[in-house]
Amino acid sequence: MANTYNICLDIGGTKILGAIFDADRKIVYRLKKKTKKDGDSSENIEKVIISVVEEMLKGSGIPKNKIHAISVGAPGVIDQDAGVVLFSPNLPWRNYDIRTPMEKQFGVPFYIGNDVNVGVLGEYRYGAAKGYKNVVGFFVGTGMGGGLILDGRLFTGNKFKAAEYGHLILDPEGPLCNCGQRGCLEAFSSKQGMSAYIRQQVSRGRECMLADQVQEGVFKSKYLKKALSENDPVTVEAVDRACHYLAVGTGNLINTISPDVVIYGGGVIEAVGDLFLEKILKEVDRYCMPSIRSTVELKIAALGDDSNIYGSLAMIEDADKKKK
Repeated sequence: MANTYNICLDIGGTKILGAIFDADRKIVYRLKKKTKKDGDSSENIEKVIISVVEEMLKGSGIPKNKIHAISVGAPGVIDQDAGVVLFSPNLPWRNYDIRTPMEKQFGVPFYIGNDVNVGVLGEYRYGAAKGYKNVVGFFVGTGMGGGLILDGRLFTGNKFKAAEYGHLILDPEGPLCNCGQRGCLEAFSSKQGMSAYIRQQVSRGRECMLADQVQEGVFKSKYLKKALSENDPVTVEAVDRACHYLAVGTGNLINTISPDVVIYGGGVIEAVGDLFLEKILKEVDRYCMPSIRSTVELKIAALGDDSNIYGSLAMIEDADKKKK
């Protein structure tokens, strides 16, 4: 093709990751940029994306007319076919058509999808789930995201709302989740859930290496790794609790989907994934039927921070195939 580069972005609550891929799927330019804090969260997503794309073009020296397409993974409920942000917890748009202004600005096709769906797609096409047909993905970060590949295709359900595994209710009397329900997987096993548990224990007079980290928010994954390496008791308890409920949630999905593989990704897994997987593997057999469990592999995501940008590339390639 004449235009040989694709720009792929991962837009999160605190940072944007960007990559420019050449025609051989090699990354020729990268950008990692912090986004503005909560006070500026109403900033127009359209302007943010435009400024980042323009910065990448300038930094790489690649002319605008050599770009084939732009693709984005972002948090929220997103109509991937229409390029419409239906709802996002971190962006100020409801039913917002982001595709039209982006294509007008850059003159190339623009695609956008839910970040975790896109991340699981990236692992399916290029990472740990490559070669499998049915994939369950748990992405453990500040919250808990899910993605699902069924019979070789990304499954997004009615109105693109499927695979919200973070809101599997595992204990109706459990801790309050940000979604308004109690006892969701996210309330136990995400950074928010683990941080809430640590705050609770500190309030009872216990010491914890992450006490200062969680006072007004969630810990950073690198500090979690350090606390675990020093066997900090409260941190170990929080992780054991998180992994217990991840094992329960995994068992439920194994029984429901009978996938070929379950993938664990996200910032927490990137930092301490081997430990999480070890703990999940010790428990998961209790929560699913042996005849189904015997045909399921459990694996750590292979692409790390790049799951989403590779998934964005997969969206472009899938769209190209549809046009042929």
